[in-house]
Amino acid sequence: MTQVLITAAELAGRLDSGARTVVLDVRWSLGAPHGLAAYEAGHVPGAVFADLETELAVPVQPGSAEEAAGGRHPLPEPDSFEETARRWGIDDGDPVVVYDDSAGQSAARAWWMLRDAGVEDVRILDGGLAAWTRAGLALERGREVPALGGVHLSGHHLPRIDADAVAALTGQGGVLLDARAAERYRGEVEPVDPRPGHIPGAVSAPTSGNLSRDGTFLPADALRQRYAALGAAPGRDVAVYCGSGVTAAHDVAALAIAGIDAALYPGSYSQWSRDPARPVATGDEETAASDSVGSMSRGARA
Repeated sequence: MTQVLITAAELAGRLDSGARTVVLDVRWSLGAPHGLAAYEAGHVPGAVFADLETELAVPVQPGSAEEAAGGRHPLPEPDSFEETARRWGIDDGDPVVVYDDSAGQSAARAWWMLRDAGVEDVRILDGGLAAWTRAGLALERGREVPALGGVHLSGHHLPRIDADAVAALTGQGGVLLDARAAERYRGEVEPVDPRPGHIPGAVSAPTSGNLSRDGTFLPADALRQRYAALGAAPGRDVAVYCGSGVTAAHDVAALAIAGIDAALYPGSYSQWSRDPARPVATGDEETAASDSVGSMSRGARA
């Protein structure tokens, strides 16, 4: 996988030099999903706003059959996402930088989707908007409206996994990581999904554990150590889920920095917990650390 991160200084250098770079502002959070106002109040110069709820997911009504089938943030179809990427101004071969104001936890969704769609050079701004402003770099106000791009996208360039494969994964020697906060994993709180707890066999791996105190990603060696302790290592089948497939991409990115390929479960717990036939566990579980290596291929994960 290509380089995952870019520093604020590196991005500023690219922008100052005039090097072609598409920058996407992906501000979103579970409690405040509409980041447009914050974007308009101040963003990285030239950045285009990417709306997670309508452009990085298919909008679904709470309690609908569509939500039960695909979770709270289903992935859009490749043709639809190609149209969106063109509206963002992306052309074939363009490098893309994505950022947010939550240390990459929503920007990673755009990183994963663009990489999955075949865009080779996509990087997360390490430390997000906070790193940019901490470096004393300027912000722009208002809204950027780019010229229409002509990028050609496809799909399934990165591994993904569905609910049936998730159910079988740990029994086949694989590792299933839950990227949500530990209290949601244990079932102590559940703000949005119908049943508290986690997918049986999953190991708690909150995205916060990927970060240093300043909100930048831990070094690769530290991330390798973190995930090794959770059972994830090169050559072993690893999959990640979260509430609705958004912040799980942050763990996938961290694993990529550590040199570990991981599949994303797009429907995540929001899909799993809405199916009464799927069991749910609470409390803590032992980590899946071992020397066993699964045999699930990329094609089997799709």
